[in-house]
Amino acid sequence: MIRYGIVGCGAIFPVHAEALAQIDGAKLTAVYDVERERTCQGADKFSCHPASSLGDLFGQCDAIIVCTPSGYHAQVGIQAAAAGKHVVTEKPVDTTLEKAQALVDASRQAGVKLATISQHRFAGPVMRTKDAAQNGELGDLLAGDAYIKWYRTQAYYDSGEWRGTKELDGGGCLMNQGIHMVDMIQWIMGGVNSVQAQIRTAAHDIEVEDIAQALVEYKNGATGVVYGSTSFYPGMAERLEVHGKHGSVALEMDRIKMWKSDPDAAAEGLYGGGVMTQPTPTQHSADQYEAELIAGCADDPSCVWGEQHRLQLADFTQAIRDNRDPFITGEASLEPLKVILAIYRSASEGGRRVEV
Repeated sequence: MIRYGIVGCGAIFPVHAEALAQIDGAKLTAVYDVERERTCQGADKFSCHPASSLGDLFGQCDAIIVCTPSGYHAQVGIQAAAAGKHVVTEKPVDTTLEKAQALVDASRQAGVKLATISQHRFAGPVMRTKDAAQNGELGDLLAGDAYIKWYRTQAYYDSGEWRGTKELDGGGCLMNQGIHMVDMIQWIMGGVNSVQAQIRTAAHDIEVEDIAQALVEYKNGATGVVYGSTSFYPGMAERLEVHGKHGSVALEMDRIKMWKSDPDAAAEGLYGGGVMTQPTPTQHSADQYEAELIAGCADDPSCVWGEQHRLQLADFTQAIRDNRDPFITGEASLEPLKVILAIYRSASEGGRRVEV
């Protein structure tokens, strides 16, 4: 049995606690929050020990999940690693590369496992898209785009003193909300080489951005766009688009909305059988395959909020048992952070090209 402790009993805390309850061989044994009332409420709800300190928590568990404000992730994680505890942090791994790297280094030196929550990578359609992008199924990659047009009220930012601050949130619509989609598109495309960006604070009274856009160059030479916001009422489904020389995929909320891949059809006629032409009989099998993929997403449990957390924590639990790296390592967690920090740097320097 792998015993878990959770640090921070805020909004995301129940998702982790409920996920652990569904994993064979994992058990939530203790929780801790700097606010004693929250600690007791969380412990009472999930029938575990209400730790009075981090030291008390560490004594009750083998691994911890850090659900504190982002700017404290490394600080708590390094203490846990020094105590010999495996560490999972909520996203991002931390708000600066220096602190994040320090946690990665401390975990390696202590011989403990480290992962950062990037649960969307565990969605079956996302994995399928990653495979198609990297195995040549879509042809040479041309573009990868991420659109995160969400909405948050001022009340959301006012609900916690750390929200929307540079020190503890580390950024706005990209660092807090958009980081999952930034992570997925850079993972699918094979890594980011450089960015050119603009950011602004348009609709909220916060220290960080609520609109951001970046031109992205990937390591394989493909290009793309990252667009994030928390300003667009009422909010839209996040969307990823991946384009290759003879295929394109569109994902919304981790589900496939479009899948077209056919090297023969892509070479036919003047317009390639796209929106400017009528379907031909030769396209029927491809259309049926697309329809089956889309229909399959409707019942795919890996697309469901909460289940993805369970899948990642189950993988982390098994990684401890097998003494292997988790599917998403601490080092891998640095990649989306590097991209977002490069976007912020580019924007602060007038939109010049910045290498990641």
